[in-house]
Amino acid sequence: MTETASKRVAKTLGTLGRASGAAVLAISCALIVVPLVFMLSASFMPALDIVKIPYRWIPETWKPANYVRALAGNDGAWMYLRNILNSVVVSGAIAASTVMLSSLVGYGLAKFRFKGRDAVFMAMMGTMMIPFETVMIPLYLIIIKLGLQNSYAGLILPFMMNAFGVFVMRQYLVTFPDEILDAARIDGCSEPRIYWDIVFRNSGPAAATLAVLAFRQQWDNLLWPLLVAQEERMKTIPAYIVKFAAEKHADEGAMMAVAAIASIPVFVLFFSLSKYFLGGSAVYQAGKE
Repeated sequence: MTETASKRVAKTLGTLGRASGAAVLAISCALIVVPLVFMLSASFMPALDIVKIPYRWIPETWKPANYVRALAGNDGAWMYLRNILNSVVVSGAIAASTVMLSSLVGYGLAKFRFKGRDAVFMAMMGTMMIPFETVMIPLYLIIIKLGLQNSYAGLILPFMMNAFGVFVMRQYLVTFPDEILDAARIDGCSEPRIYWDIVFRNSGPAAATLAVLAFRQQWDNLLWPLLVAQEERMKTIPAYIVKFAAEKHADEGAMMAVAAIASIPVFVLFFSLSKYFLGGSAVYQAGKE
């Protein structure tokens, strides 16, 4: 085979590879985006139009009243607004505490040498293998004994920090230059000031990544709020969605509106932190390697 023919074959294979990659990306994007587009378009449709075949992606009859019904509920109590507030408070508090506490512990495990440091880290990582269902009942009994049922404290306290957050922050801070920390100590900086002004302020990508992941995880949490929040005023969005969908008079258009409203805060948080989120993901992958 001549050199020219080899170049042509290589160029053809390269073109096919790029085309295949583009096709895989397009299919993946479609699998992710199509359900969201369906949810959004169906949220403006009457219930009967949603089940029509073929499905019309642009509504023939627009029904914005679905959003009013979603917020008001089938009973007209407007409890969804309170449930949205509950989810924002709980998810926001857990995301903030997870970032702060995980960064503190991760900094200690990454930059301080003490006896048993690796054993402590491995023990914490081992807890990631324990399903939440195995500790759910003991946690629930503790919350009951402390009188924290139907309260924000009962919803927040068990999730203020987790081993995954410690892992992410520790892996990120391992790569933080020791020379900067030594120079700060020579200049007389205290350890709390070094942590806050130098380490934490330069951990934006990892902190933003962890904040988004922790917020989304708690935003979708259904099992724990079902146990702890027995009163309607303390329920979160997933519990409201289950209740709304199970009621006899709920229609598909209003259900799609409920889901669309529940998606808004997560999208806002992600796009507002997307630059840090993507950068943190890259650092996280590098840390694992």
